[in-house]
Amino acid sequence: MVSQSALPRRLLGRTAIQVSALGFGTAPLGDLYRKLDDATAVAAVGRAFELGINLLDTSPLYGHGLSEHRCGTAIRRVPRQDIVVCTKVGRWMDPFHGRGDGSGFVGGQPHQAVVDYSYDGTMRSVEQSLLRLGTDRLDLLLIHDVDVWTHGADAIEDRFREAMAGAYVALDRLRGEGVVAGIGIGVNEAEMCVRFAQAGSFDTMLLAGRYSLLEQPALEHFLPLAQQQGIGVMLGGVFNSGILATGAVSGAKYNYQDAPPEILAKVWLHFRARCRQRFGPI
Repeated sequence: MVSQSALPRRLLGRTAIQVSALGFGTAPLGDLYRKLDDATAVAAVGRAFELGINLLDTSPLYGHGLSEHRCGTAIRRVPRQDIVVCTKVGRWMDPFHGRGDGSGFVGGQPHQAVVDYSYDGTMRSVEQSLLRLGTDRLDLLLIHDVDVWTHGADAIEDRFREAMAGAYVALDRLRGEGVVAGIGIGVNEAEMCVRFAQAGSFDTMLLAGRYSLLEQPALEHFLPLAQQQGIGVMLGGVFNSGILATGAVSGAKYNYQDAPPEILAKVWLHFRARCRQRFGPI
């Protein structure tokens, strides 16, 4: 049973969807950094629902389908209308070839992720996601990882054009047909949010890692533009992949990799300054 707790709900952008102020990001359910057993993964989603979280964010990339499978098991245990399911496009899974990538998922399904922002590739990705999730509709659907961090500076222009000519057209059609309630993008760079917002009609955007205690580049252009256009903003990676939760310790993660020395130093100075403000000289 989904909790009717006091966790605040907010209208998301141009949609009619009410989402909890906190969402549940499910990359760890795809065995990010370490393997997770099925029972623990499904129970974690169930506990989030019990606590009043109704927004569940996943992606085909997370464990190459494993996160969506586990989310599908969890959402079958609650009334579908009580939760908001968000997943992504930009990759479809090829079951006939092994993984062979460096995505950081140590376990997951033995399928290869094929990067594909074309119209047909997007439709294939959506069909696979619906099957893994065990649902006939999606609440939110995002174009995933069209950013320099993922594809490199040399390829980003081609990826952006492919996404707008293919994935965006597909998502806009699905929105018009009622298969999807809201469409958007999910990226790691505020600059790409601005580019997409200026190029198409998006309901929401998920920005990972660029609005946190460590970094705030989204403040300059993206957040004012989102407010002006009525675009709902979801913030992902607010701990910058872990380092803001663990502190500047050995093995701390930043941008899904081991944090470099300059980031460790910056976080240490930040935490030290915060402690001084709260507790005095240390």
